[in-house]
Amino acid sequence: MRDPRERLRDMVEAIAAIERYRDRDKDAFEKDELLQTWFLRHLQIIGEAARSVPEDVRAMAPDIPWPKIIGMRNVLVHGYFEIDKDVVWDAAHRDVPSLKPGIQRLLHVLDRRKR
Repeated sequence: MRDPRERLRDMVEAIAAIERYRDRDKDAFEKDELLQTWFLRHLQIIGEAARSVPEDVRAMAPDIPWPKIIGMRNVLVHGYFEIDKDVVWDAAHRDVPSLKPGIQRLLHVLDRRKR
């Protein structure tokens, strides 16, 4: 099993990947299948990594909506043709930016403990 810090780093990297293209407007997103897939894939990575973070580590950051992140992952992974592009857009633009500071704080705490 991978170290929880690696999973949190996966989340930070996926957030950074979304941030690289988040400045596109919604019209561009609606028309660009690659951009839709980019956001979708990195949201899946965030959810998959969150799902793999042990419960005791998640408990250290109760401000992070772990069940919602994991639930979104389940919808994205298993929803296939039922995925709502508006949900993906909202998650990338509303939820991901608010998630980043909490993940970074938790990673910092875990890094300090490891020393």
